[in-house]
Amino acid sequence: MTDLVIRALSASDAPVFDALPDPLGAREGHRRTRFRPEWKRVALRDGEVVARGAWWGGPDDPEPINVNWFDVAEGEEEAGAELLRSAPWQVELEINLPGHWRDEPVLRAAAEARFAAARAAGYELLVERFLYRWTPERGLPERPGRLRFSAEPDDGVFFDVLRRIHSATLDAHALQAVEEGGLDRAAQEELDFFHWCPSPREWWQTAYTPQGELAGIHIPAHNPSGPTVGFIGVVPEHRGRGYAYDLLTECTRFLVEQGAESVTGATDRGNFPMAANFAKAGFPVVRERINFRPPVPSPAG
Repeated sequence: MTDLVIRALSASDAPVFDALPDPLGAREGHRRTRFRPEWKRVALRDGEVVARGAWWGGPDDPEPINVNWFDVAEGEEEAGAELLRSAPWQVELEINLPGHWRDEPVLRAAAEARFAAARAAGYELLVERFLYRWTPERGLPERPGRLRFSAEPDDGVFFDVLRRIHSATLDAHALQAVEEGGLDRAAQEELDFFHWCPSPREWWQTAYTPQGELAGIHIPAHNPSGPTVGFIGVVPEHRGRGYAYDLLTECTRFLVEQGAESVTGATDRGNFPMAANFAKAGFPVVRERINFRPPVPSPAG
């Protein structure tokens, strides 16, 4: 087998990235995603692209925050691993897949090749997630009318509520943040992300019971790809009453009232209660996402 050449792309040769076949439909899944040419890298063998990766970040980010597109050709798992290992950024890897990828042998083999390459590069599975998309033909879910919603300008209120929510959470990213830096870190990461989003801060809302008790929060948002259910959370003492559905319904209707023509959402595959809420509210699964965390850096020798 001939030697592997790995290189970054530029605006002038960015089309090289498209030379590899796309059995998993990543191009369709990323039709609204803007990638910087200089954050794209390819692995070449005999001049042919055998692996590729597109790192992604917001328009003002100095460095990428994740690997958002990663492909390897058949039998080229080691080329994909070297592409990841040699990159100047060691960040979370997202592998986006069709919702039915487990059921079709060709798609499953293509997905598992990417997983094998990621693991060979030292990446570890973090979580599998469902990606949802509501569209108008699904009909707007009716508001249950059990909670009172209001805007809350004080970040400190949200910080406190996020700490309470993440004290008993099923979300893998939040659990990782708690493990690495405690509840304060998990809450701050959520706040930082939603301040990073281009949607107005004024959209964030708290929810109260008729008795005036805080039940939870919802954050309608725009990420760079469009309107999305940013965050749904019920405080521990009010769980078991179905309030997450109330929050999801309000968040969806709020975004539509702001002009959204579709609304995306996501939840961890293992979060069965939230997955049921998305289904009830008319959000079908459109894709799945497998998140791998990057290798832990070796201590300085």
